Amino acid sequence: MIINKCEVNRMTQKTEVPPPVPPRESGRPQVTMEPFVPELIEHGAPVRGEPQTLNNRLFVQLQVFTGCLDPEPVVEAVRNSGLEAAVYANLNDPRGIGVLLMSEDPSLFAKTARGLLIGPAFSGLTPLPDFTMLGRTYSSGREPNLEDFLLYKVRRHALNPDYPWGIWYPLRRIGAFNRLSRGDQGRILMEHGTVGRGYGELGLAVDIRLECHGLDRDDNEFVIGLIGPELYPLSKLVKDMRPTVQTSEYIQDMGPFFVGHVIYQASLPDSAKGGSGGY
Repeated sequence: MIINKCEVNRMTQKTEVPPPVPPRESGRPQVTMEPFVPELIEHGAPVRGEPQTLNNRLFVQLQVFTGCLDPEPVVEAVRNSGLEAAVYANLNDPRGIGVLLMSEDPSLFAKTARGLLIGPAFSGLTPLPDFTMLGRTYSSGREPNLEDFLLYKVRRHALNPDYPWGIWYPLRRIGAFNRLSRGDQGRILMEHGTVGRGYGELGLAVDIRLECHGLDRDDNEFVIGLIGPELYPLSKLVKDMRPTVQTSEYIQDMGPFFVGHVIYQASLPDSAKGGSGGY
């Protein structure tokens, strides 16, 4: 085979690699991500110019059972446990009861409370996990007495013998609410809160509001307890809140609803009593 000189030159000539093409600019400014610092302290309204902070909160759990033909052994067991608790008769289940437990230490629910709920008084009952609720108190930054709000107010409501009725339910907002500005969120919550305050000022209802992010089986965000002397105003309060912007536009899920009437309440701790020594 005869190869001429020109072909040899072409075969031995080095192939030049083109320089890399720089990435095309998007026209958008580069985003600098700041480190995220978790805020784990609760904040209240300043008092005489001094900030209020607290790193304690109250955890509240509702456990519901059916198959209870005689509630007295349950009441006796809860009373003897010494736990801060209330026992409800389930209005929608003639064999049903609910046990409301409170503690600043959430490990209590895995230890002492667990021992109570698997003890002899409960061994013949059937748990209803669809109704289990667990939440914690939280601050909005506007509380005039932060410690009382976080640790004692819920106890006064749940253990008040003048408030035997309770409606408990979880809820979850749609994600779009979390993208609103704080101002828009505040206006929506203010409208919603005005309805509740109207009932509260007449002594018809008090509310217990708990956060349950990451604590709820069904990924709910809040646990609500409506407590009062009579059942009808609590039901009417739920209805009157339905037209508010929060409920009509930003609630994804509500319920199930547990409706109970108190058959036992532990004594209110002295530390939780109001300034007059009462509820």
